[in-house]
Amino acid sequence: MDRDDGVGAVDNIVTQFSTYEDFLDSQITTVDLYYLEDENLARQLVELGYRGTGEVVKREDFEARKAAIEIARLAERTQKKTLTSAGKDLQDNFLKALAVREEDNRNGKVSTVIFIRDKNSHGQEISGYIDYAHRLKIEDFEVYFSGKRRLLPKPTDLSFYNWDSHIAVWNSTPNYQVMADNPEGLLFKYKRDRKILNVDPKAKTELRECIFMWKKILRGLTSPQPSGKRKREYELIQEEYREKGELNEPV
Repeated sequence: MDRDDGVGAVDNIVTQFSTYEDFLDSQITTVDLYYLEDENLARQLVELGYRGTGEVVKREDFEARKAAIEIARLAERTQKKTLTSAGKDLQDNFLKALAVREEDNRNGKVSTVIFIRDKNSHGQEISGYIDYAHRLKIEDFEVYFSGKRRLLPKPTDLSFYNWDSHIAVWNSTPNYQVMADNPEGLLFKYKRDRKILNVDPKAKTELRECIFMWKKILRGLTSPQPSGKRKREYELIQEEYREKGELNEPV
């Protein structure tokens, strides 16, 4: 039996019996008790592998797997409780996209980078890249999923730029290393697999987790409209997504 089969067999036993003693008792026959006349002795023989009708499992293996399964069960239950998007009647497509990705970002299965360009409470145009998983850990997203506040980039995010004051800030997070001094522009290195994320919308790299945020902002531009060089940048991005048939896709 290979290692995976062995672990699977132990897991089956652990989930079937509440205690190790219950498992030992299941391996003892009435004939064993008749000849041994001692239940504790019969259990010891089963534990040592001298008697029994099934798999030999050591006490420490049983208890270790029992504890691990219980920890995983509690963690899963806690994870479900901490999903701030759960039970929300979300109408906004942007929030729906965040809700779909919330659980996987919390447990590390997915790492999403969000790009947002919007106006703050002072009417200033701001933009930035957000490490979604990191923000979920340090901030309560209840206010966003409930619609009480808008999700906006902060000076503590991966990058932040105020188009009125021309203040630019970037910060590495536990998940990403910011590579700002690069000929290709702003890059993010994912610390887990060390792969490079190029956030240039014209780059050939597949950036679906960034693109869906771009589309939201492009469709939701409010007056005053961008002019001059910035207007041309928007037009180029829009043209690219129209060619791909992506600009009018639902988020």
